[in-house]
Amino acid sequence: MARTASASHILVKHKEQAEDILAKLKKGAQFDVLAKKHSTCPSGKKGGNLGEFTQGEMVPAFDKVCFSGELFTPHLVKTKFGWHVVKVLYRT
Repeated sequence: MARTASASHILVKHKEQAEDILAKLKKGAQFDVLAKKHSTCPSGKKGGNLGEFTQGEMVPAFDKVCFSGELFTPHLVKTKFGWHVVKVLYRT
């Protein structure tokens, strides 16, 4: 079972905006460019990169995707912070 993961995300307030970002990614848009433009999280300045973190460190819904979701596939996740478009980069 994975103990650490690395992910990038784009945090926005509204589901519609998150879905629009997801659609742009599917058409080939660059994740880091969209993160810098749209993310309300400070990590947006770094292209959405959250670095490596341990299981249980993030809020539950986010954590679940990071430790069980498909790698490199953008996922839509709702948390108390808003809507996240999450891309899991790796697990160890």
